[in-house]
Amino acid sequence: MTPLSDVNAVVGGLLRDLAFAQTAQPKMFGYKRAAAAVLALDTSLTELITPEGALPRIAGIGPGSARIIQETLETGGSPTVERAIDVSGRRGDIERRRALRAHFLSRAEVLRVLRDRSIGGPTLSDYAGDLQMHSEWSDGSPTVEDIIRACQARGYKYAAVTDHSHGLKIAGGMSMHEAAEQRHAIDHLNARSHSFRLLQGIEANIGADGQLDLSPDEARVFELVLAAPHSRLRRAEDQTERLIAAIQNPAVRILAHPRGRITGSRAGVVADWNRVFTAAADCGVAVEIDGDPARQDLDYVLASSALAAGCLFALDSDAHTTEQLSYAETAIAHARLAGIPADRIVNYWPLDRLVDWLSDPQREARTFAQHQERA
Repeated sequence: MTPLSDVNAVVGGLLRDLAFAQTAQPKMFGYKRAAAAVLALDTSLTELITPEGALPRIAGIGPGSARIIQETLETGGSPTVERAIDVSGRRGDIERRRALRAHFLSRAEVLRVLRDRSIGGPTLSDYAGDLQMHSEWSDGSPTVEDIIRACQARGYKYAAVTDHSHGLKIAGGMSMHEAAEQRHAIDHLNARSHSFRLLQGIEANIGADGQLDLSPDEARVFELVLAAPHSRLRRAEDQTERLIAAIQNPAVRILAHPRGRITGSRAGVVADWNRVFTAAADCGVAVEIDGDPARQDLDYVLASSALAAGCLFALDSDAHTTEQLSYAETAIAHARLAGIPADRIVNYWPLDRLVDWLSDPQREARTFAQHQERA
């Protein structure tokens, strides 16, 4: 299913186009701020317009941006933006950026999809726990205690803190000594809670050859290993074998943000996704829908292909603050649009089933294959 009309995404995109058409940095940053404000709105712009056709004051939206919004709502596009692009001489670069915004949802569209009972699929109320987030131990800000409190406030039964591994220095990768200290803190906090469990995970970096920046012994320290690409994300060459090698690593349970795409900036890894998804399904490795608004990776279109290949899924926030835990809602919206049943999503399983899968991922793959044969 495709969203019928994500007006806020259209307007936000046009404001970003206008930003890149500017020569003065203050104007560029102003239009970028306006775009971010529109994309983060909880309500569609069409619902905010008064009966008289006026737009209410919106934080971050100045008069110039308001004119673009009014123009887009009235005509479906913005001649003003198109003229500015032509004058700038940057149409080629801006068109390239436009192509990198495909299948991204605005916040208002995410909330609409979650409310729409005609869509079906996983619900926010049944979401049991988030399996990718970052703490002060790498490039996040919250303590593990902050994370536990915030997850419990959202009604989660469990979660995993998955700081970056030691090979990713740019993201403050956690040393194995620090990992031992973090585990002590997590065990202490878990001992005080009888209704919630925090798992210690790690987001391992996938090297150019598909190997992780963790040895097998290091990987065994953690309860959950995510593997993610963080380099070679702008290359045109096929990287299928790189991803398959990571999936087939016995320690890996989730292929996190598989492409490494960023809206309007990079398309991410080029691969034969049918082969990647088949390998993941065979190994019982879940592919992630990362709900960070800038990532949204996998999106609902590619996730539909992963579902057809028999994949498991993880729907995660990739939060770096406790406020960003709400990003999981974006991942759930993509899963609903892709038609993924809740039973194929590990975040919807009870803790005992999740732990069983972590200990033997291929058991789930075998069970699913047998079910498909009987069907």
